[in-house]
Amino acid sequence: MASSLKNLSDHDPATIPDGSAFKIGIVVAEWNEEITAALLEGTLKTLKKHHVKEENIRITAVPGSFELPYGARISAEQFLPHAVICLGCVIQGETRHFDYICQGVTSGITNLNLDYDIPFIFGVLTTENQQQALDRAGGKYGNKGDEAAVTALKMAALYTGQSA
Repeated sequence: MASSLKNLSDHDPATIPDGSAFKIGIVVAEWNEEITAALLEGTLKTLKKHHVKEENIRITAVPGSFELPYGARISAEQFLPHAVICLGCVIQGETRHFDYICQGVTSGITNLNLDYDIPFIFGVLTTENQQQALDRAGGKYGNKGDEAAVTALKMAALYTGQSA
């Protein structure tokens, strides 16, 4: 569903698993920092709201969205989390660079999901302009970071056999 049709921050709390037993890795891109910092803020707020302990959250920064898959792999191998959330933002420019970065990030995160025995969550905004990114990083369409955190909790529950 398009985010313009659903608020990314709206979730039924009854469907979200308790996160008190989960370790969650977060890998966040530094590029488009205004956006990615807001995504990270939403992610952390939602994880803590659902009882993920601060000591069970590890944040790793990488230079840009293209580096998210590598950072996520390192997070998985070193931190041994129940899920890894990848946060980034790629904004369309005047060249095809946008297409290559989006393809690389999507393929990289997909491959991690297939190659590792934990979920890797795609919390990457791919927008046409800065305003669309702001609208989805705490603006009028909610925060993709909230959605990524909820997805991580649900997938970590699936991974561990826990129910909501």
